[in-house]
This record gives sequence, structure tokens and C-alpha cells, in this order.
Amino acid sequence: MIQFQNSNVTVFQSLLYKTTSIVIQTEDCIIVVDPNLLPVEVEMIREYVDNVKGDRPLYLLFTHSDWDHLIGYGAFQEAIVIASEALSLKEDKEDILNQIFKFDHQYYLDRSYPILYPLVDIEVKEEGQVLEIGNTKLTFYHAQGHTDDGIFTVIEPLGIWLAGDYLSDIEFPFIYDNSEKYEETLRKTDELFNQHNIQYLIPGHGHITNIKEEIKFRKIAAQIYIKELRESIKENRTNSNLLQGYNYLLEFQTIHEENSTLIKKELSTSSVNLLEIVDDQGIEEVLDNAEEDREEVI
Repeated sequence: MIQFQNSNVTVFQSLLYKTTSIVIQTEDCIIVVDPNLLPVEVEMIREYVDNVKGDRPLYLLFTHSDWDHLIGYGAFQEAIVIASEALSLKEDKEDILNQIFKFDHQYYLDRSYPILYPLVDIEVKEEGQVLEIGNTKLTFYHAQGHTDDGIFTVIEPLGIWLAGDYLSDIEFPFIYDNSEKYEETLRKTDELFNQHNIQYLIPGHGHITNIKEEIKFRKIAAQIYIKELRESIKENRTNSNLLQGYNYLLEFQTIHEENSTLIKKELSTSSVNLLEIVDDQGIEEVLDNAEEDREEVI
């Protein structure tokens, strides 16, 4: 399962969806990130943690609430759980748990631990929120767009960026929440480079990288995909070419179509909102306001 390992970081990769689980060791603590996915894989991660933990406190960090990232929680119930406030307050917790039960039942899987929704001990509420554990510093950033409850985490002094389901080398943007928020999240890449000495980026699916140019390439590729998909929908053009270069197309085509449906809905909603503004204010007032804004910019 081990995709990458050094003295501080071990990246496990599931056979399913190339989903990553991360174990980070510092002198102050052990941090486990998104333990998943098959029962035997979660048990291997648990065994590894038990072997290296010693007397250090154990933290469990969740990048977002997708079922495949929460599935291993029950094997680490004694850990101090870190996640976004939005994940903690999620209203559809039962739906997420049912996705896990459905997966296990479909493949006749038995787990040695219970399937539970995480009880969050430390909630990430603010942009740039910091958690210090001895000399280990975690800085959190909201990462919405894929879901509405995602977070980026930078762990210092190791320079590790936990990206969740963003900046993957094998997936284009999977947009379950909002495409504009997804773009906003991608734009935080430069900010994180400016604020932190990033040494490694670890995505939720795919491969770790320590190459700055590779991270920026992944950001740009994701931005181009969203921009081109949105433009093709506006202009009523085909957009299957946007999947060129990706593997697993039988599955990815479905996700791509779901992205298209979501963006169509967003564009339709934007049009309705504009019409409502025109109805409320009148077309002349809207045009006058637009002209005033243009003059201020000039």
C-alpha cells in the first residue's frame, strides 16, 4: 500500500480510486489523515500507527466528508478529531453513512470496527486558523467547491500540504458543490506558496509531489477544465475533448456529465438572478449602475 515514505511521512494508497491515507510523525504527535478504504487496508494503517505511535498523542484529520474519506474513522475512535465546522454540522450524515453501508454490502465486506460519522473535537471555522501541538503547527484554509466542507491543511515545519480532493494528477475537478468556489480554492495555491515553505503536496487521490512546477501545472489544468467546460456550455458546444489524456474514462465520463449538469444549473440560476434584478430596478437603472461601475474602474 505504501506509495511514499520518509522519516516523517507515510502515504498509503488504496487499490480503490487510488485514494490516499497519510500518517505524519513529528516529535509532538501522530497525525492520521483520511484512513481508508478496504477493511484490510484500514487495518494495515491501524497496525502501522500502533507500531510507531509510542506515547505521542494521536490526531485524526479529515479533509472533507466524502464517504470514502470517512470510512476508516471507527478504527481510530480514541484519536482527537480535526475537521471543518461544516463537516461537523453536516445535515446529511445518515446519507453518507448509508453510502458506506451500501459499498460494504455490495462487495460483501466485513469490518472489525463500527461504521460511524466522525465526532469532531477541533473544528476549523476560520480561514488561516492555526493549531499548535508543541513545535508542530497546522494552518487551515477553507477548500470549497468539490464539497462544501473541505479544508486545506499545511503542516509545519515539515512543509506538507494536505490538499484533499484537489490538485490530483489523475482526476480532473469533481465538482459536487460549486464551480466558482472550486476556482476560488484553486487560486489559493499561490497564497500557500507565499505563506509557507511547501515541500510536499499530497492529494486525496493520486500521487504525492515535491515539485513546485508540477503543483502549479495541476492547478492550471484544473482551471482550464472548468473554464472550458463553462464556455462550451454557454456556446452549446461539445466538450468531450476536455477528457483527453485521462484514464478510466468509463467512470470519468459520468463525472464529467455531472459537472456539466451542475454548471448548467449555475448558469441558469445566474440568468434568473439577473432578470430578477432587472425586474426590481428597471433596465435603465441597471444600465446606469453598470456605467457608473465602469467609470470607477477607468
